[in-house]
Amino acid sequence: MMGTQECGCTNPSHTTQLVVLTGGPGAGKTAVLELVRRMLCPHVALLPESASIIFGGGFPRRDTLPARRAAQRAIVRVQQELERWVTAEEPVAVGLCDRGVLDGLAYWPGAAKDFFAELGTTREKELARYSAVIHLRTPPAEAGYNHHNPLRIESPEEAADIDARIEQVWRDHPRRFIIPNTKDFLEKAQHALMHIRMELPECCSGHSRPVDSTLPPL
Repeated sequence: MMGTQECGCTNPSHTTQLVVLTGGPGAGKTAVLELVRRMLCPHVALLPESASIIFGGGFPRRDTLPARRAAQRAIVRVQQELERWVTAEEPVAVGLCDRGVLDGLAYWPGAAKDFFAELGTTREKELARYSAVIHLRTPPAEAGYNHHNPLRIESPEEAADIDARIEQVWRDHPRRFIIPNTKDFLEKAQHALMHIRMELPECCSGHSRPVDSTLPPL
């Protein structure tokens, strides 16, 4: 999925930068990604969440150790292939990822060293994949956490715990931006969109619509 606003850029190719949009369940990633699609140019490609592809496609979602590890391996492999695809698409300037590879570590049932060994990678290699990480904080129950997404099964307490683990796995990225919760979600979305626009090359930046009050359901 690409942005829909024309930017006037005539460059036939760009060096694709991968940017992660992450956060715990209910943080507002879906709404922000929809705003990006509406307001940024076609040189921004939106990569879908691998976990939604896996679980929405029928992969068993069980709480046993083998099942949880198998699911995370599958999610990471799909994520890697999505990123491999988008970096080969010459017109794409920014591949905006709905979560990144290291998000899998926040869900991994075991030691970090086992996660990297199973996937044949390292923390340093995965941090280096992305030019920026934008972390939307999960709101507490009294501030808007909900289950509108049918794949969202976590309680507010579980969602907060996942959000904290995600914060930890990305803590060493040199360009990590944490977007706090606000009473008005538009303010939070504006903040996130500002950081995403900062990753656009000059030929594409400055050509996007302002954020309005029309938001998709969270």
